[in-house]
Amino acid sequence: MTMLAEQVDVVIGVDTHKHTHTAAAIASSTGAALAHTTVTADAAGYAELIAFADQHASSRGWAIEGAGGYGAGLTRHLTDCQEIVLEIDRPKRPKRRAGAKTDLIDAERAAREALARDHLAQPKTGAVRAALQMRLAARRAAVTASADAQKQLLALVVTAPQRLRDRFAGQRTPAVIATAAKLRATTTGDVEYDTAVAVLRALARRIQDLQTEAATHQTAICALVRSWRPDLLDQPGIGPIVAATVLTAWSHAGRCRNDGAFAMLAGAAPIPASSGMTVRYRLNRAGDRHLNQALHTITLTRLKHDPATRAYAERRRKEGKSDRDIRRCLKRYICRDLYRRLEHQSPLDAS
Repeated sequence: MTMLAEQVDVVIGVDTHKHTHTAAAIASSTGAALAHTTVTADAAGYAELIAFADQHASSRGWAIEGAGGYGAGLTRHLTDCQEIVLEIDRPKRPKRRAGAKTDLIDAERAAREALARDHLAQPKTGAVRAALQMRLAARRAAVTASADAQKQLLALVVTAPQRLRDRFAGQRTPAVIATAAKLRATTTGDVEYDTAVAVLRALARRIQDLQTEAATHQTAICALVRSWRPDLLDQPGIGPIVAATVLTAWSHAGRCRNDGAFAMLAGAAPIPASSGMTVRYRLNRAGDRHLNQALHTITLTRLKHDPATRAYAERRRKEGKSDRDIRRCLKRYICRDLYRRLEHQSPLDAS
């Protein structure tokens, strides 16, 4: 694996924030800080950073903290300029120098960390991927808000005045929502009853609006997936939401160096925890948890409906594996299979 120091003369680390970005130029050969600057987080600031980099080296790489957040605009600009761009995770406070933190310290740390790494992470790219990520985030928020509102509605039905509560007797959640949405505002003079009617009606209509919003996002997600990688939808256990989650994490061919790196990204690869004569591994609770949840969904669906997966699970049970171990093995296998499919460039693959 070629290290970054062998490819460029200078690495520019960037600590990104909402309104400003701080950059530090670090010499690849010595790790010495050459210069630093702070610019605004807009097109003019990005142009200043390019000019700053031109002053120090034509052969350079960029190590950006928060490339998918505050640094997304800068990352997009640098990628369009054909610059070498690497993504660096924001550090936890104990990993900083005695807990010290300034924008300059973080910028220098990002550059030096990129120089020290054997494996370099590329930022996510692609217009379709970005569109999918936005749709997924909006749908996820609508589904979560709808679930919270349903809990509130059901709790308030339980504590509502008896004559109102009787109208919901024996109904399941969808029917409760429909009934509550059809309630008509009343002015009976009973403040508790009138308020309960108004609140239940408002909650039910909010739930219906959120469900409609989530369904709209899901339809758009399905269309985007079909325009990009429809082949994923032909695989057992993979629907549009799962496919979109996998695609947004994977992003583009070459981002993950191999299937093991993709499994580590998904939190599906066990972490070595050996010491001395003891060889062991521990469960990986890091990585992209949305991607991990998508793999879990695929695993459970295949265990329930796919004959080949059920046969595999039965064979492993006879070998003494627990159901939990079987699911972990399946998630790792699914990771490997998905990676190989995704790395194979489809004619419909988006750039």
